[in-house]
Amino acid sequence: MKKLLAMFMAVVMMTGFAACGTGDDKGNKEQIESAAALLTAVWETYGEEDMFAAMGGGGSETAQLVDGAPGKFETGSADMLDYSLGLPAASASKIDDAASLMHMMNANTFTCGAFHVAKSDDVTAVADSLKENIMKRQWMCGFPDKLVVITVGDYVVSFFGNEQLVNTFKTKLTAVYQSAEIAYEEAIM
Repeated sequence: MKKLLAMFMAVVMMTGFAACGTGDDKGNKEQIESAAALLTAVWETYGEEDMFAAMGGGGSETAQLVDGAPGKFETGSADMLDYSLGLPAASASKIDDAASLMHMMNANTFTCGAFHVAKSDDVTAVADSLKENIMKRQWMCGFPDKLVVITVGDYVVSFFGNEQLVNTFKTKLTAVYQSAEIAYEEAIM
């Protein structure tokens, strides 16, 4: 009986150790359907106390704007990507999907763009170009406090504006996507 119990315990322990090696490592298995889905997953974690008047989408005359949520941003116009989300025109050819979330009253209060980079090798270059382009802007109608650029796999997410809104979004994004890596977090001066 003791041998049987010992063998049973050994099997249980081996199963437990094997399970440790095959656990769900969320950071390596995150599947993101689209840039809009990425932002929506973060936005849906907001409680009423953290939400702000927001809209998403756009990018062209025919693109549908979404009231109160993120939306798909058309990638056909490099000028609109630059003007609205801070993605420089030279980097527009490196992305194949985009989404936005903006404060409804003033884009300098909060603007977020999520971009799917077509080639994994270009993720760092897109993140760098976003940071450089946003930091060198001439601001009108309010001055954003802070810029954060985060990578999540083949996605680059940049957001700037009021420090409290930026910090809240950063906290929620990194909680939803454990593989998120902060590329830049800087005060805008």
